[in-house]
Amino acid sequence: MINVDTVKITFPLKKKFTVSKGTAEKKTNLLTILNNRYTGEASGSVHYGPNLDQINEDIKKGIGLIKAHKKVDINTLDEIGGYQINPIARSALISMVLNYISGETKRYPWEILSIGGPVGVKSSITISLDDATRMIKDIYDSEFPIVKIKLGGEEDIKIIESLKEINDRDIRVDANGAWSSEQAEEMIFHLANAGISIIEQPTDIEFIKDWPHLKGNNENVELFLDEGLNTLEDYNSYAEFVQGVNIKMEKSGGILNAIEIARAARNDNKKIMLGCMVESSVGIAQSLYMSSMADYWDLDGPLLIEDDIATGINYCMDTIEVDREIIGGPKLKRDVVDKYIKE
Repeated sequence: MINVDTVKITFPLKKKFTVSKGTAEKKTNLLTILNNRYTGEASGSVHYGPNLDQINEDIKKGIGLIKAHKKVDINTLDEIGGYQINPIARSALISMVLNYISGETKRYPWEILSIGGPVGVKSSITISLDDATRMIKDIYDSEFPIVKIKLGGEEDIKIIESLKEINDRDIRVDANGAWSSEQAEEMIFHLANAGISIIEQPTDIEFIKDWPHLKGNNENVELFLDEGLNTLEDYNSYAEFVQGVNIKMEKSGGILNAIEIARAARNDNKKIMLGCMVESSVGIAQSLYMSSMADYWDLDGPLLIEDDIATGINYCMDTIEVDREIIGGPKLKRDVVDKYIKE
């Protein structure tokens, strides 16, 4: 018997979070819960959509299709991957069903998918866009050894210049496509001089053919594709212009498609980053399951919200560890879930 509940949950953020596309103080996601235990999380983009109502409708459609199956097993994951619903809904349902299979078979999720387990995962922490003085202070004050800063504002050069004085941590940059090609060329030059090598989405996807020129002779710079990377077809279209890709479960439609993209990138000697949305450890779980396939991890979503809603994934500064009891996926903290449902 399969019973699936869908719950809307609102997370207050620890502090206001700003990128070039907008600002938020809270984030509302959808949880899918199978048989009151096995979970998935749908975390959409406020800027890119779809909205929560659309995601919810697609989740309900997917649930109906899952319930039509005679049994839920590994083949169900492939079938969900083919559902004509938006990728955010597919990702939540695949996570939920993978956790179900894990719990029912007493096997780790990565064993079910025949990939390596999570070891040595070191995540960055994100510093959101703000005025230069606050951002520079936040960078200096951060205890994290790996810091990703959001750029795309009017004071980018001032912030970049300050990075030359920071030698005790790994600094990465994400512009979220905010720069024009002309701006990006200038910023990449200054970032390279400041010792920054990892730069995500310097321009909008429509200008990606310019990226090799924008990178220029800065051999240590790696330009990562994020916005615009949703499917394996997207990867194949854009791979020649980038040094790396940031794979997110919500955009790729879940772990099966994400693994396909990662394998293609590895075959092409591209670097692989696993990224996230603002989400709990329920949403992060799939990325941890395939973390052995990545070079870099940007999985700080649970650190951005006021209180995580599940156990099983543990953060110790930049290190992320997965409990031995993760079979069946993260376990919900019912009191925290109830509190956030009421927000």
